[in-house]
Amino acid sequence: MKSRHLLLLSTLFTPALQAEVQHIDTYGFIVSNQVLVRTEPEQSWRALVEDVGKWWPADHSWWGKAENFSIEARAGGCFCEINGDSQAQHMQISFVEPAKLLRMTGGLGPLQGMGLYGALDWQFEAVEGGTRITLSYKVHGYAPNGFKDLAPIVDQVQGLQLGGLGKHLGMLGPAGTN
Repeated sequence: MKSRHLLLLSTLFTPALQAEVQHIDTYGFIVSNQVLVRTEPEQSWRALVEDVGKWWPADHSWWGKAENFSIEARAGGCFCEINGDSQAQHMQISFVEPAKLLRMTGGLGPLQGMGLYGALDWQFEAVEGGTRITLSYKVHGYAPNGFKDLAPIVDQVQGLQLGGLGKHLGMLGPAGTN
């Protein structure tokens, strides 16, 4: 009975995300996560690019401080983490269509040091009562041990990141519904 209550509580406090490892092969993988939020696409977009330090998980940073993150939403811009003289360019902005699509390229976190590269898309779609935000990451490169074990880990971390934005904006429900 106690474990049933814990399971119920965990579902109440778990972000309403739809996550999927879409593809894995010798050359890379594709992961995708979605969330529905209460805000319109324009407000959702602004929160992504202007408030990243308020929703990014601090435990997924080099120096443990989410407020060190910034997104410069222009072609050639930086998704950076600045901690004084210690600095990281997590990804570079390669495509900007405000309130619709932000594309970043590079390797997030340890993928960068592994020499892996990818395209990370933040897509915004107006739905009844809010916005569907889809975060997808197409990663490729050489991994001596393959991508089978890595892809689900990246998918989980992407879910945490999108979940942070979703909580910041106010989640509506499972992303697979309108």
